[in-house]
Amino acid sequence: MTEEGRSVYELILLVVRRIPRGRVATYGQVAWIAGAATPRMTGYALAGLPSDTDIPWQRVVNSRGGISPRGDPQATGRQRRRLAEEGIQFLPDGRVDLARFGWAGPDPEWLEANGLTVLPWRARD
Repeated sequence: MTEEGRSVYELILLVVRRIPRGRVATYGQVAWIAGAATPRMTGYALAGLPSDTDIPWQRVVNSRGGISPRGDPQATGRQRRRLAEEGIQFLPDGRVDLARFGWAGPDPEWLEANGLTVLPWRARD
């Protein structure tokens, strides 16, 4: 639990809800913003969502802009279709161009209001 009484998984889902339509974030970026989380924890949080969720899980991709395979073999195609419906285009190799469609992150006021303080996001190699 965080000092505000929210679990890391609740914070992850709070962050994912902020990713706007037509943008994507990486598992690592979401983890960084949520604080005290890892990219794998972001994946676990999203994998545990019910199929009828309103949380935009499809907007989270791996660090290369790729759709990560899941236990459900149809999930990859479903994620790709949902992203395409939002106007996100894919490179010939199937990845999302993060420079074009990547999310810059939430605004500082939202971060402060939710007890989150992070340095500007920088992708790690």
